[in-house]
Amino acid sequence: MSYGENRRCTAYKNSSTVYSMTAPAPVTVSQGHPQRWLILGVICLAQLTVLLDNTILNVAIPSLTSELGAATADIQWMINAYSLVQSGLLLTAGSAADRYGRKKMLAAGLVLFGVGSLVAGLADSTAQLIAARAGMGVGGALLMTTTLAVAMQIFAPEEQPRAIGIWAAVNSLGFATGPLLGGFMLNHFWWGAIFLINLPVAALALVAVVVLVPESKAVSSRGATPGPPGRGDRPDLLGALLSTIGMASLVFAIISGPEHGWTSGRVLVPAAVAVGVLAGFAWWESRIPHPMLDMHFFRDRRFTGAVAGAVLITFGMGGSLFLLTQHMQFVLGYGPLEAGLRTAPLALMIVALNFTGLSAKWSARLGTPLSIGLGMAVMAAGLFSIATLTDHGYPGTLLGLVLIGAGAAVASPAMAHAIMSAIPPEKAGVGAGINGTVAEFGQGLGVAVLGAVLNARFAAGISVAAVSLPGALGEAGSASERARITDAFASGLESSQMVGAVAVLLGGVVAAVLLRRAEREAVA
Repeated sequence: MSYGENRRCTAYKNSSTVYSMTAPAPVTVSQGHPQRWLILGVICLAQLTVLLDNTILNVAIPSLTSELGAATADIQWMINAYSLVQSGLLLTAGSAADRYGRKKMLAAGLVLFGVGSLVAGLADSTAQLIAARAGMGVGGALLMTTTLAVAMQIFAPEEQPRAIGIWAAVNSLGFATGPLLGGFMLNHFWWGAIFLINLPVAALALVAVVVLVPESKAVSSRGATPGPPGRGDRPDLLGALLSTIGMASLVFAIISGPEHGWTSGRVLVPAAVAVGVLAGFAWWESRIPHPMLDMHFFRDRRFTGAVAGAVLITFGMGGSLFLLTQHMQFVLGYGPLEAGLRTAPLALMIVALNFTGLSAKWSARLGTPLSIGLGMAVMAAGLFSIATLTDHGYPGTLLGLVLIGAGAAVASPAMAHAIMSAIPPEKAGVGAGINGTVAEFGQGLGVAVLGAVLNARFAAGISVAAVSLPGALGEAGSASERARITDAFASGLESSQMVGAVAVLLGGVVAAVLLRRAEREAVA
């Protein structure tokens, strides 16, 4: 039986079983979809479009600062508007994909993402760009959830770990190569080109999705035969709203801290809103019969450990890469393309270890807990290297990038597999949403927290209220004053990278311990 538009598939645990709308019994397909590897390439292309946009904006910061007059807080919101909207909608998008069709949601996500990219590329103010980025986050949420869910449907169980490894490798690759692509584009075009380049890629992916990707849905809660959605089948819109407001308020408080003071009303009020709304989100999810995020999942140490690791690995990696690209351009004087090329070793290490299968072999030998713990320890060592050796030139930064790439290549696929394996099979889309939510939230929080640490140290070093580095350099009256300003920024970078290193190392320890305990309980 082929995988077609009128098929209803079970979730990933039994993805080799396909249900016809008319046949009385399932038919087993032991090898998965016959075009599964080609389809995996298609959905990875769609995923790559979203992931590149998470970091491609980093190298455009100098251009946006000069051409749009963007302040530091504006830059952070250009990044966080995208990631926070995406994070808040991922669970709802996954639930909708499970219910209404993953292929439909994947195609819709590509269309929305393309339209948002067009608006962003033509924006002429920071407000318009922030709004366009938020709109792109809606399309990104649909893409992030459906790609992993579709991959779980088309592969037989024995091939799913390998498929997750490739999918996770593309995640890391897109995350790391954004600065390189952005630098290349900015070296030849104006800053809007970094968004317009998404249009042909999204169009190509859309055509491939329509032609190649099979439709799949979760079996209706009313039985194998689809019927009108029941109340429990509907997306948890209130939960999505609460999570989005809570996370946005939290990041706003963190961003505002260095500029307005941590005890100011501009920080304390949104912080209080964040605490209250996120507590309300947890209460709501524990009360409704069909929540987006079942709070009982947190009783599973596999789930808790993998989530903790995923948040902190993206916290350290996302925030540190955001700050490092600024350091290379503002302090070391590299152009956008040069800065992108100098961060490329991180991506090259991920490609080398994942696509040659070396990281998968190491993970199989070490086991999931040790793979995650060791991988994140290596990442922490890379961040520590950047923090302590950057003053000695590029070799210290290169060592740090190589270590971060090696650690991510081992830890990221293992964590994605741990999260998906802890989620019930019928929640494949929601499971992908959870995986994407923690990653996106970790990255957004990392940019905010590590950016706040850098700004606070930088402001203290130049003995003025927190201002952007370009603004401070523009007001400098002498070479010695400019040197003092860049030294203050470098000191702030060191502090922020050290915070990131500690967070990643702590996440590795927590994840490894919890996953190891879960394995022991399973054996017992």
